[in-house]
Amino acid sequence: MGIVKLISAFRRCKEFKDDNSTPLARCLGLIDLTGLGIGSTLGLGVYVLAGAVAKTVAGPAVTISFLVAAIASAFAGLCYAEFAARVPKAGSAYVYSYISVGEFIAFTIGWNLILEYVIGTASVAKGMALYIDSLCNKTMENKMKEVAPISVSFLAEYPDFFAFGLVAVITVLLGIGVKESTKLNNVFTALNLMTVIVVVVTGAIYSNTANWRIDPADIPDEYKAVAGNGGFAPFGMAGIMAGAAKCFFGFVGFDCVATTGEEAKNPKRDIPLSIILSLVVVFLSYFSVATVLTMMLPYYLQDAKAPFPYVFTVVDLPAIKWIVTIGAIFALCTSMLGAMFPLPRVLYAMGSDGVLFRPLSIIHAKTKTPLLATALSGLLAASMATIFDLDQLIDMMSIGTLLAYTIVAISVLILRYEEQQDLQLQGTKPAPETPYEVGKQLFNLLGIKYPSQLSSSIAKVTMLIVFGLALVTCILLRCETGSVALGVLGAALLVLLVVLYRQPRNDVSGLSFAVPLVPLVPYLSMCMNIYLMVQLDYQTWVRFIIWLVIGYLIYFFYGLKHSSLNEKNIPKLNGNGTNGVNGVKDEKRTVTTKF
Repeated sequence: MGIVKLISAFRRCKEFKDDNSTPLARCLGLIDLTGLGIGSTLGLGVYVLAGAVAKTVAGPAVTISFLVAAIASAFAGLCYAEFAARVPKAGSAYVYSYISVGEFIAFTIGWNLILEYVIGTASVAKGMALYIDSLCNKTMENKMKEVAPISVSFLAEYPDFFAFGLVAVITVLLGIGVKESTKLNNVFTALNLMTVIVVVVTGAIYSNTANWRIDPADIPDEYKAVAGNGGFAPFGMAGIMAGAAKCFFGFVGFDCVATTGEEAKNPKRDIPLSIILSLVVVFLSYFSVATVLTMMLPYYLQDAKAPFPYVFTVVDLPAIKWIVTIGAIFALCTSMLGAMFPLPRVLYAMGSDGVLFRPLSIIHAKTKTPLLATALSGLLAASMATIFDLDQLIDMMSIGTLLAYTIVAISVLILRYEEQQDLQLQGTKPAPETPYEVGKQLFNLLGIKYPSQLSSSIAKVTMLIVFGLALVTCILLRCETGSVALGVLGAALLVLLVVLYRQPRNDVSGLSFAVPLVPLVPYLSMCMNIYLMVQLDYQTWVRFIIWLVIGYLIYFFYGLKHSSLNEKNIPKLNGNGTNGVNGVKDEKRTVTTKF
């Protein structure tokens, strides 16, 4: 394949056909979707994250850290919500980017989502197995170390068959049917929220606002070296922002709602609404829990690994301690279900498009679920939970998520600034693209009211420059050097934001939900996500690059040739009107090129 054809293949975009047809079962309502979003997001972190961040990173100002993280998550959530209103299809960010940016970027996002969900499921299963085993005095761990020890540096100390079994149970539930598994998720999520309410109400009774105003002189000598300057924000603004970077990952998971586009009863209305509702409920839970925790006990006395069992032991409430313990198990159940639920949908979407192996798109006639994709998902996650020590792999889940958030924000901007197809009907003629005209259009001095080829090109080039400058700026911020350079780069980013603001945008009045304050909200979302990605260590980036190389080998040797947008390989229809791959009617596919 020549370089020109290769680039053209990278840029080809999938045409969205809003015909509401799907082989999957449309059975999820607003309550189901909101429960899925809350359950997948409000996991064990609600019982651990606040104490860990408060102790050594932000102090009582962890509440502000959660607020900042919630705002960053809300920006990404709003972008997802608009795309869910535009494209009610299974596949989440993969489908969104396939329609707006192109096949190569879409495959990259889809491949990273697979990484995110596999590691997410495995890590939650591993955490749940260790948590339950700790309640049994580590009986399983001690026995397995004695019977079947593993002496490999990069693997776990012993095979965790209990974690394998937990993933297997979730896999069976997801394979039986979406309706059945979401009902169970709703029950576990309700129990989790009830536990949070009990914790907050009980904690409020034993709260003392003096713990937010601790004088540095009153800090015991053994804690002064690690307790900062006391007060509400003992580690200053730097601590609040560092805490926000950690707290942000407590909000990861709501995007699983976006993968249900073909299983929601009313996806254009319910998915955007459920994303927003789940983020609001999760923020209120985190904020309330962090507030009572830091008021019940001075921040420097917190137990970073199990803050609530410890604090309720200190105030002599053993009954509440066990309620929290049981609630944490329910939270882990919902987290594991929420982490694995999107994975078969992403595999199904990529298999349907031919960029991954097509058998992954087979839908079981009875359960109406992608059974093979579900089984493969369970096998991958269960195997990793069994033999790997996942402590160093958890960050890889975050990098895949943040990259997906970034691409979705860029995709929203691309669609808003996309050239209108029929300029004549709008009374607008394309402007000549001379250097003088381009210079005037940077601030729309030409007075163009609707997106044109010129304004669309300016917007896309501006986004590319913003991405590069934001990356350099975030690297300098992490290195804490180059204050003059930071000032110049900051000013340049503001000017580029003004350039985007001045370009004409498409009308979105017909959408059930649209991101407000465009381009500001997706612009900020993109910059915040890049900042958080830069905070990850270099080992995470190395593992991430290795994963990408594996994915690109699959794409170049299989996906490019078998893609449904490669006209030579579109499956021929059988006499019954099906495509012979998964027994569903084949949609009309048109190769389009954007960007």
